[in-house]
Amino acid sequence: MKIAVLGAGAWGTALAIAFSRQHTVSLWARQASERQALRAERENRSRLPGHRLPDELAIADDFSELVASADLVLVATPLAGLRPCLRRMREDGLARPVVWACKGLEAETGRLPHQIVAEELGAEALCGALSGPSFAAEVARGLPAAVTLAANDADFGHCIARTLHSAHFRVYANDDLTGVEVGGGVKNIMAIATGVCDGLGLGLNARAALITRGLAEIARFGVALGAHPQTFMGLAGMGDLILTCTGDLSRNRSVGLALAAGRRLPQILDELGHVAEGVSTTREVARMAERLEIDMPITRAVDAILYHDEPAAQAVDKLLRRDPKIEAS
Repeated sequence: MKIAVLGAGAWGTALAIAFSRQHTVSLWARQASERQALRAERENRSRLPGHRLPDELAIADDFSELVASADLVLVATPLAGLRPCLRRMREDGLARPVVWACKGLEAETGRLPHQIVAEELGAEALCGALSGPSFAAEVARGLPAAVTLAANDADFGHCIARTLHSAHFRVYANDDLTGVEVGGGVKNIMAIATGVCDGLGLGLNARAALITRGLAEIARFGVALGAHPQTFMGLAGMGDLILTCTGDLSRNRSVGLALAAGRRLPQILDELGHVAEGVSTTREVARMAERLEIDMPITRAVDAILYHDEPAAQAVDKLLRRDPKIEAS
């Protein structure tokens, strides 16, 4: 299969490396200077240092030519880059199956990725989401990982899952596109919360409780949007949540740790050097939860810290003082 990977961040680069072991893969970066550096150095030194690009992995310059020749377009930009890539495809008259590896809800609109695709390419476009517990550095090294591919067409989803599947990068098909997207997006909010919890030294018991209640919160939100409850027990739900909340490579957890230390958000994001999708997703999920009257106390607490200048310790104290509910709820 000819795969065009759009976006040369850490995740896009890692996926391009991984898939180039079995397929013909070309990687495209938005800035010409990035493309020149990738081609000259055969390494993404700014985003994924220490991982050599395979000789067979091509670096593409021409967006339209790349997409036109591809069997599958894999958008691995931050979520903010998804719509511009799709719009450029539409304006160039390029109809290709699209899979995205970005997570979250679009800033200002609150759209899930598949809703963005439908708006830009039409509801009939074959598309899907690749999500699950997978740090870029480990995927680039060829360490084992398992992810989920959810699509708007079952046959397409199963076909792409089988095609991308390998011994070290296992891809499981799923028919719950909304659930997979919600799991992948909202878990980043819980990772920020867990970073705050760990940064305040609240202990492993508190961390376990937060992750568990965070999963209940994700499922409650997802079901309200039409997702299947069982999706959140799988790779795109529980699996991704556990990894992002506990792994030292988690960008969103790093944001939470810095917030607990009293650092200001602009400084944290500037020093991070990568996009932490949970920051923008928090605002959109909090707004939607309020509008739909979905109880999401952890999300509200993270939103208060990020956007309403509430000290992390104070937000946690409010969270702990809430009256308990029946666990199943």
